[in-house]
Amino acid sequence: MTRSFDLNLLPVLVTVYEHGSVTAAAEHLGMSQSAISTALAKLRLTYGDPLFHRVGHGMQPTARMRGLIEPVREALSRVDGTFTSEPVFNASTTARTFTLAMSDLGEIVFMPKILRRIRQLAPRASVRSVAASAAQTERGLETGEVDLAVGYFPDLREKSFAEKHLFFHHFVCLLRANHPITASTLSMSQFLSVEHAVVYGAGRTYEIFERYLKSKKIHRRVVLRTPHFMSIPFIISQSDLIVTVPHAVSVFVKSVNMNIRIAQPPMRTPKIDLKMHWHRNFQRDAKNRWLRDIVSSLFTDESDEWRI
Repeated sequence: MTRSFDLNLLPVLVTVYEHGSVTAAAEHLGMSQSAISTALAKLRLTYGDPLFHRVGHGMQPTARMRGLIEPVREALSRVDGTFTSEPVFNASTTARTFTLAMSDLGEIVFMPKILRRIRQLAPRASVRSVAASAAQTERGLETGEVDLAVGYFPDLREKSFAEKHLFFHHFVCLLRANHPITASTLSMSQFLSVEHAVVYGAGRTYEIFERYLKSKKIHRRVVLRTPHFMSIPFIISQSDLIVTVPHAVSVFVKSVNMNIRIAQPPMRTPKIDLKMHWHRNFQRDAKNRWLRDIVSSLFTDESDEWRI
């Protein structure tokens, strides 16, 4: 058989053999009789054998054809199997690395539970967290260098990306424990009278709150801008500044008993829709599906442990 052999001819060979007729084979395959005849002519040339003899209104296979039928059927079965079968992924034995794109705040929220579950189910695997630009994250998801992006990724909107909602976060204000303002919910006048810090981290959740303030034409005095969520509690604890952050930061602050107090902002702030994102190239990838199942089982609106 030549290297340029057309595999599309093999179904014609099997169908003519099984139906014993060019007309019946054409009807079964949805082809014209002339197309079947052309295919048979190519097959006869390839195999160097008539393959079928016309007997009455039917087609009688030659001895060569009778010897070919089972190998041809097996070849077609193997080809079909490449489309229907999926690679096996065994979590208990895999030594692969799971790579997740997250912000530093995302690591606080998501990584402990994800890491714990992966270590339980895939003890030989490793986990890598990356913080990248929007373009780098998109490219990483497309190539498979990044398995999932988990958190707030507003740029992953193209149809080539799939997503699943996990849960919502909202915003709270942090101020030092002995701050002159003692209210548990700030009034608008208090909010506007103090000086503010803004965290413009890579996770970009700050954009949600900033856009909201702009839409409401609320202007406050910002004296500090920093990209770091982890340092801001220490700065707030030693100043009269107030910062508005996703409430997961406040839960973290409470857990480590810092000199920080939590207050509700004077307005109903927009919610942060936290999701996981993946590229549709890996929609059916066994490893990716396993990881998605892990994340979606751990984080839901109902099981959100970061709620206040």
